[in-house]
Amino acid sequence: MSAGVPRAVLIGPPGSGKTTIGRLLAQRLGVAFRDTDADVEEAAGKPVAEIFVDDGEPHFRDLEREAVTTALACHPGVLALGGGAVMDEHTRSALEGYAAGGGVVVFLDVALAHAAPRVGFNQSRPLLVGNPRARWVELMQLRRPTYERLATVHVVSDDRPPHEVAAQVLAGVTGAAGQEPAPEPHPAPAPQRPSEGAPAQEVQS
Repeated sequence: MSAGVPRAVLIGPPGSGKTTIGRLLAQRLGVAFRDTDADVEEAAGKPVAEIFVDDGEPHFRDLEREAVTTALACHPGVLALGGGAVMDEHTRSALEGYAAGGGVVVFLDVALAHAAPRVGFNQSRPLLVGNPRARWVELMQLRRPTYERLATVHVVSDDRPPHEVAAQVLAGVTGAAGQEPAPEPHPAPAPQRPSEGAPAQEVQS
């Protein structure tokens, strides 16, 4: 694998801990941490939430695709992707090529009960509208097969200290002895009906 590509790429839903675990992992590997959402914000000159509102999701996805492509080609550290980035065909192909060349794609898995407090569904951010929890479940059901297919390492974060999760991810990245077996995926939760009113629209990264 080229020295100019990431040591690891973290994928997963909002609330899985990609930023927290990514920073810890980068520290332990002695490399830099990079988040494509931050790259998008820098390129647009405004927060992700404002990009969704002002310019629409398609524009955000264009910026995100460019950010992911650039980082995969030149960032030699730990890279975290937005939750929906993997649903882009070009991004999926790029991640498959990265993994085929020896790269490590880590799926940080989490249940809704543990994701909700971390995400803060009541905060003003590019997340969910209508019924946030039901929408999170809906999106996770849609994205889980892609997360699982792309991943070379699968770690459940749930109710675990970040340093413990980071240690398991590190074991997967470095191939260290004593790595824990990949956990079984969470069973798909039963669909929940959104609250009455206008249909929920996706406004999360």
